[in-house]
Amino acid sequence: QVQLVESGGGLVQAGGSLRLSCTASRIIFSLYGMAWYRQAPGKQREFVADITTSGSTNYTASVQGRFTIFRDNAKNTVYLQMNSLKPEDTAVYYCNRRLLDLRNAWNWGQGTQVTVSS
Repeated sequence: QVQLVESGGGLVQAGGSLRLSCTASRIIFSLYGMAWYRQAPGKQREFVADITTSGSTNYTASVQGRFTIFRDNAKNTVYLQMNSLKPEDTAVYYCNRRLLDLRNAWNWGQGTQVTVSS
């Protein structure tokens, strides 16, 4: 069973930066596209960014140009560099595999809380 462990969240002022990490175990990490998702209070979980096995990336419009997803297959880790953070980025951030349907997700990790103050 895949295990996902997210870290790196915290409290930051608007305009600040954070780098999130997600380490996966019990899989051959390099064989999977990976993605970041987030869930704000009272809202559904939403897509943020993904990265294919070959390194191609895709972002939701609201984070384009501010966030960067990248991966280190040797460390079984996917990262999300978040710059120019805004209060609306406040959410719990999760990683999982790259998906079209979240019903096919691996078991979710605990996530990491990102709080951006204005």
